[in-house]
Amino acid sequence: MERKLVAIFSADVQGYSRLMGDDEEVTVRTLTEYRGIVASLIQQHRGRVIDSPGDNLLAEFVSVVEQVPLLLSMQQYRLWQPVHLPKLMADIPR
Repeated sequence: MERKLVAIFSADVQGYSRLMGDDEEVTVRTLTEYRGIVASLIQQHRGRVIDSPGDNLLAEFVSVVEQVPLLLSMQQYRLWQPVHLPKLMADIPR
């Protein structure tokens, strides 16, 4: 069996069940947009999305050295806080 050492990234939506109960259509649309943004950032930082079941996103990086810049980017763009999505998307470099 071949082994490899990777850094794992896992994120989910806080209050997802409540958000789905409040407005399922908006929640799914917003989650899809956020997932696209985060997946793009992961790829920019040499990571790979492994899976994204429900409100979770799971990715791997070849090392923590590759993962840390992603975390700093997410912090810079405040992806952990509820924000107005169109403004957020306009601010993120593509």
